[in-house]
Amino acid sequence: MPLSRAEIATSSGAKLINRLCKHWAHKLEVEHSEQDAKIVFASGTCLMHADPERLSVSIETLEEEHLDQLEGVVESHLVRMAKDEPLVIVWEN
Repeated sequence: MPLSRAEIATSSGAKLINRLCKHWAHKLEVEHSEQDAKIVFASGTCLMHADPERLSVSIETLEEEHLDQLEGVVESHLVRMAKDEPLVIVWEN
């Protein structure tokens, strides 16, 4: 299964998880706690874990072609939820 990961330097990881999960819970299957999240999209799954200094994000899809699409969706939503905090997101496959 194609997999992509990003380690994002931020002290707001738990806050980002909470915002994203509230946003996506209306249309996607979402499981989350204060520091962890699992979001199930039609084409794959996103797992997130917040540490005090970083947010770890991994995306797993059934098909390679969906990986770039989900990276874009997750990244754009993270940037939007971070508001004024600049996030540097580098995906590694």
